[in-house]
Amino acid sequence: MDDRHRTTARIPWVVAVTGASGTPYAAAVVRGLLDADQPVDLVVSKAARLTMLDETGLTFREAQWETDVKAFLGRDPGDMRVWKENDFTAGPASGSYRTRGMVIVPATTAVVAGVATGMSKDLVQRAADVTLKERRRLVIVPREAPLRRVTLQQMADLSGEGAVILPASPGFYAGGQDIQQLIDFVAGKVLDVIDVPHTLYTRWSGTLGAARTEGDDDA
Repeated sequence: MDDRHRTTARIPWVVAVTGASGTPYAAAVVRGLLDADQPVDLVVSKAARLTMLDETGLTFREAQWETDVKAFLGRDPGDMRVWKENDFTAGPASGSYRTRGMVIVPATTAVVAGVATGMSKDLVQRAADVTLKERRRLVIVPREAPLRRVTLQQMADLSGEGAVILPASPGFYAGGQDIQQLIDFVAGKVLDVIDVPHTLYTRWSGTLGAARTEGDDDA
């Protein structure tokens, strides 16, 4: 199959990594997508690169992105494309470029504001704008806390347009014993929302609730 036909058949998820703390969440989401044989179009902002270096000690250089992404993910990048954040000729900048949807993980409050107000100042915001206008699934994973009223209102506005606001809030009921398990829990919730199968966390079965008796409830 030549490249022209391969491009036509390929329908990726767009994953944007911005400068909020929590870049390991992005790595876990991307790994989950690739493990499920889902192609990925990746956009990493300049601020995210600094955060990535801070949090993981790893660099992200466009000139050798395959090597750097492999180190970040701990696996081969697989079916992935990387777009520059200032490239408005990139595929995800156009509604005619077919994607399955978009995940912004982690999302800064500045990105939330930019998407909510239609700023489209870079490829992250433009791709999110395109995702909303084309009625595709948009998942935004904010990590910052606490939140201002204006940010909460912007998130509510985005939810009203069909976006899913999924805070990076790990659940401890899944038996997380280390940081990676808690990261994987959040990534798994993201994949649940976009209907991508995974085994990143143990699902609640009601076992604990069934084992409780009337006298066990806290006063």
